[in-house]
Amino acid sequence: QIQVDNGPEFTSKALDQWASEHGVRLQFIRPGKPVDNAHIESFNGRFRDECLNQHTFRSLHDAQQKIEAWRLDYNAARPHSALGYLTPAEYREKHQPPTAQIANLCVVDRLG
Repeated sequence: QIQVDNGPEFTSKALDQWASEHGVRLQFIRPGKPVDNAHIESFNGRFRDECLNQHTFRSLHDAQQKIEAWRLDYNAARPHSALGYLTPAEYREKHQPPTAQIANLCVVDRLG
């Protein structure tokens, strides 16, 4: 399932066909209610303000490089309020069991 707004890029026949072919259900938010998709609206605002509006893209390759650099910073190095102001890596390290524990749990599960 993918939650989308009612913009033309999400109400097109092409997307509807793609979703149908791939078994994906499109869940539309209420028209005129961006609060239904607040985390995406927040992300889009940050992306626009911090990346798109800050750069002049001289080519497709230049745009890909600058956008990828921003994405890596956003997804790996930047603290997020939703994660208690930890970076994603810090959050993962703090909340994910060590690999050895995961392996042991898998063995126990298999042995019953």
